[in-house]
Amino acid sequence: MSSMTFSLQPAPSVSPFAQLRQKLVPLTGIVVVHALMFLLIYSGMAHRIVQKAMPDTVYVNFVDPPAPSKPAAPAPVPKNVALAEAPPPVIPPLPLINLAAVQNAITTPPPAAVAAPVERQAAPAQAAIAPPAAPKPSGPRTVSSGVEPISTAQPTYPPLSKRMGEQGKVVLRILVNEKGVPDKVLVESSSGFARLDAAGREAALRYLFKPYIEDGHAVAVFVLLPLSFELNS
Repeated sequence: MSSMTFSLQPAPSVSPFAQLRQKLVPLTGIVVVHALMFLLIYSGMAHRIVQKAMPDTVYVNFVDPPAPSKPAAPAPVPKNVALAEAPPPVIPPLPLINLAAVQNAITTPPPAAVAAPVERQAAPAQAAIAPPAAPKPSGPRTVSSGVEPISTAQPTYPPLSKRMGEQGKVVLRILVNEKGVPDKVLVESSSGFARLDAAGREAALRYLFKPYIEDGHAVAVFVLLPLSFELNS
């Protein structure tokens, strides 16, 4: 007996994409056929609807606009109507004035009395009044001498002013009280730079002055103090 050998071979595998394509091809054909039938039916119905809706012939009549109405003519004025004449105005006669009577009625005032005695009596009274004294100036006054600094303070040059090359001269107006201490420092003339003016004011507040003496008493006065800020080349 001859032996027979059977070998089992695996069936060829089909990819999922090929399976999906096999299913979609018939379905696509059915959809296309239905779409063509729907378009044919719809185009025929639309053509019939348009034919029924549109009239066969349209007639257009053009009507002329109405002519503008003419303005009514004014009523004629009768020529035989005579205008009524106004009566002339009646001017009453002016009364006659007797010039001689008017001149006699006008009288001249008597001459004014001489006021010389009254003026002579008023002169001594005016001489007795003393002239008013000149008012004294209010507030401290500015002096240029009589106030000397006892101790001074060197102003600090601002670092930013040094880097920016700022230079100038500031004149300060200092109010020195009865003890010689600065109460207020004002900028009389600026250096042109706010940082330099502020540094000068801070230094002037640390000054100490000799009090100003007036009539044997120390009084508060204003003094001017110039300070220069210069960079060494």
